[in-house]
Amino acid sequence: MTVEFSIERAPGVAPGRSSASCYGGLVWTVATALDKTLDLKGQIAASFEKIERMLAQFGTDKRYLLSVSVFLSDLDSKADFDVAWRQWVGDNPDHWPQRACMGTVLSPGTLVEIAVVAAKPE
Repeated sequence: MTVEFSIERAPGVAPGRSSASCYGGLVWTVATALDKTLDLKGQIAASFEKIERMLAQFGTDKRYLLSVSVFLSDLDSKADFDVAWRQWVGDNPDHWPQRACMGTVLSPGTLVEIAVVAAKPE
């Protein structure tokens, strides 16, 4: 027996990957900066912009973030990321998602990668 359900997907920039997926009331997306010559601040801004664009495509926005995973190529840059994060996420604690931040090896030139899960407002 085959069960049919609808998954929406936004095309990715690499074969075999979507930029975002939506199922039911949830949206998943991940972002890195396309321009690897940007410094950390620039890559963070580019990643946040892509996240906002993908969420909007599926009818939601950063106010509805549930979970965020941040991957930094250098965990020593977490304090710098936190400054940009606080500016981006805003002052309303009702909009603050759960967040994890990890140091890891990323693809060459990538300083930050951000994966999010957001709810779609009813």
